Amino acid sequence: MTEITMLVLYGLLVIVTLLLQATGALTQLGMGYLLGSRDEARTVSGIAGRLERALNNSVTAMVLFAPAVLLIVVTESSTSASVLAAQVFLIARLVYLPSYAFGITGLRSLAWTAGLFATAALYLLAL
Repeated sequence: MTEITMLVLYGLLVIVTLLLQATGALTQLGMGYLLGSRDEARTVSGIAGRLERALNNSVTAMVLFAPAVLLIVVTESSTSASVLAAQVFLIARLVYLPSYAFGITGLRSLAWTAGLFATAALYLLAL
């Protein structure tokens, strides 16, 4: 698989995260609140709250990961190392989501760190 494939798969993972988070919010807040103007701030808790935070983190990770992958592609810098870095990123994020949702703190932090280092490696490989 290529780095672009990893980017596409990660985009799909973010969409799944969004759907899970929205389902949890719907359960806790109700359809009326979610369809309304949301002038009154309400929060979700438990798994729904953790999924909301995981989604925010996933979007931040996408903001860093996507340009790195696109730089690799545009500069034609793809190597087995860049493919491996993109795979490590995707696997790390696949571990991150359930570990955050279910409150597995040490594993969540390890997965986050692995994903960040994989992203940094992609930038370095694009030089």
